Parts: sequence; C-alpha cells; structure tokens
Amino acid sequence: MGVLRKTLNWYAKLSPSRGRINPPYEHVTQIGDPTLRKISEDVPLDKIRSPEIQNIITILQHVLKNYGSVGMSAPQIGINKRIFVMRHTIKEIKSELPEIIKSRCMYEIPLTVYVNPRLKVLDYKKVVHTEGCESIRSFQAEVARYQAVQVSGYNGDGEETCHSYHGWPARIVQHEMDHLDGKLYTDIMDCKSLQCICWDEVNLSKGKIAIPFRPE
Repeated sequence: MGVLRKTLNWYAKLSPSRGRINPPYEHVTQIGDPTLRKISEDVPLDKIRSPEIQNIITILQHVLKNYGSVGMSAPQIGINKRIFVMRHTIKEIKSELPEIIKSRCMYEIPLTVYVNPRLKVLDYKKVVHTEGCESIRSFQAEVARYQAVQVSGYNGDGEETCHSYHGWPARIVQHEMDHLDGKLYTDIMDCKSLQCICWDEVNLSKGKIAIPFRPE
C-alpha cells in the first residue's frame, strides 16, 4: 500500500461514520470497486416485490435524488442485480443552456424503475457527446452512443414494461445498461477527451481543493 493510500485510509478512520457497512450503500461506489466490473444477475420474477429487492429500489431512488443524477444502477450502490432507475426533471433540464438542450435532445423523463432490462437498438446512428458518471467522480469524456433505443423488462411492481427513448434519455439508458454488464464509459470513450471537470479550480487553488464523493 502506497503512502497516499495509507494517508487516505488514516483519514477515513477519523470519519464519524467510519467502519465498513454492507450494501446496498447510500453512497456511490467508485471506479476500482470490483462490483462495478461484474456482470449483474437477473432478479427472479417472484422476488421483485420481496423486501430485499424493494429496499434496493428504494435506496437507488434515494441516491439518485440525493446526488442529483439522471440514472443510477444497482452496482453503483454495491449490488450486482440487474436493476436501474432513471429520471430527468424539467428543473434539471432548464438549468442547461438552450443550445445544450437542443443539441443533446433532452426531454423530461419521469422516475422510472427497470428490473431485468433488455436493450434493443432502434437507430444505429451514433452521436458523440460529453458524458460523466457518479462512479468516476469529477471526470468526463466524449462518448459515442446510439441515437435511439428500446428498453423492455419489469417495473418495481413486477409488471412488464417497455419504453423507447431517443437523444439524451437513450444515452442514459445505454450508460446504465453498461453498468449492469460490468462496463464503464471509460471503456468506450475518446481517451484524449478525458478531463477533470475542476481542472481550472485546481490551478486557482494551487492544488488545495477537496473533491467530495457524497453530497452534504
């Protein structure tokens, strides 16, 4: 273990909430966590409404809202089950510049739960946009994704569901489906486009900047 790792572990032990806990977590796992690289398992249909699976869904929704994200998968809270949630609110969309909203084809998505989702590509044209991930905190890169997709599976009540998405919502779906297959956007990104989103702040603060891994 290197000096930096030892120092980080020492600081972690000083945290008021120190100590290992079992998943599902209420924080987002970070790149390097083995859970993010495993292929997730299907949820047995007769278990979707079980307390265990309902708890996972509830925590996923909580973490999604707490982090202000548009998508969150079970591996990101330490669980290798094929479940993800997504939403994109009008408020979040309006916080973007009009030209960004138009170029990325953003539109509202209500809070949606997918269990055992299956992906079908509807439009094989790929579009490149900058993409980030809560599991690769404070970095982003350009990623090519299919323009339109269809997702089928089950909702949180165990009912069959199927929706089609295009533009930014289609990107969210593909990103979350990758998580369920043990993949990250770094696997398919334009490597030269990878950047720390706070690189300028690092320079302005002469390197004295902290990057939180969980909202306050």
